[in-house]
Amino acid sequence: MLRDAGCSKEVVEHCKTVTGLALKIAKKCNANIELVEAGALLHDIGRSRTHGVMHGVEGAEIGRKLGLPDEVVNIIERHLGGGIGREEAVKIGLPEKDYTPVTLEEKIICHADNLIAHNRKQTLSEAIEPYVKNGRNDIAEKIKNLHKELSEKCGIDLDEICV
Repeated sequence: MLRDAGCSKEVVEHCKTVTGLALKIAKKCNANIELVEAGALLHDIGRSRTHGVMHGVEGAEIGRKLGLPDEVVNIIERHLGGGIGREEAVKIGLPEKDYTPVTLEEKIICHADNLIAHNRKQTLSEAIEPYVKNGRNDIAEKIKNLHKELSEKCGIDLDEICV
């Protein structure tokens, strides 16, 4: 489906890598495995149109046109960083809406994506480093909070899954 939408080989490989990590996390915290797999595989479908911050919105639009379930469309739309609130969305040019992951499955895929750099697993500190260096401590904090929440839910520090 990603290739049919026009995604590059690199995006497809990235989505597969994110899916592998997301499934490991999902199994640790009793999430909906089928939903996590579908959402993780398709989370970057919007990169067939843009590689900017709009790829979540674009991907959700593609998902709706393909008739994907709302749960999958929400994962695609809300997988960026640690989530993007309504005010921040407007500031960065997204349609006025809250893009913060809500469900367990949305949070898992959002954070699995944070913990994968291209196709390589990384620790939380590696994931937040670029944000801290660029003075975006707000984003780093959201990612740290998501990591903590999911680690507690899974009963294991997610960094242990990433090594």
